[in-house]
Amino acid sequence: MNTLVRVGRHLTHTPGAPARLPVPDGMTVPLGCDAVAVPARLGPLLMPRLPRVGCVYADETHWWWLVPADSDYAVEWPAPAQYVTGAVLPDAPHALTLINRPTGTVPYTPPIPLYLALCRLTGATPTWSRPISA
Repeated sequence: MNTLVRVGRHLTHTPGAPARLPVPDGMTVPLGCDAVAVPARLGPLLMPRLPRVGCVYADETHWWWLVPADSDYAVEWPAPAQYVTGAVLPDAPHALTLINRPTGTVPYTPPIPLYLALCRLTGATPTWSRPISA
């Protein structure tokens, strides 16, 4: 219960100040922290496709997956996903809920399996599989 209260406190912020997805107490982010947002309708479809699921937050319209910083390097995340540097939320969600917390101290979902599962669900071709034009 204390963790949920602290998560809620982290989400309250002053108007105009960017809100950041919180990292639960007892967890560390040794690789920095970014986030991938997907429409809420895709969230339940992604969960069973992943070998490991890190911290996932949800609001009415999106599911937010914590990934290591720079997980967008040389990768174009397929629409309708949004990659968010620093796990800074573009708009403060009304009711953000931590829906998955992994065991251990690292909050990350591995980005490559997340990327591939998202490509599969959206019908996108992974960046490294696209033809190169001269």
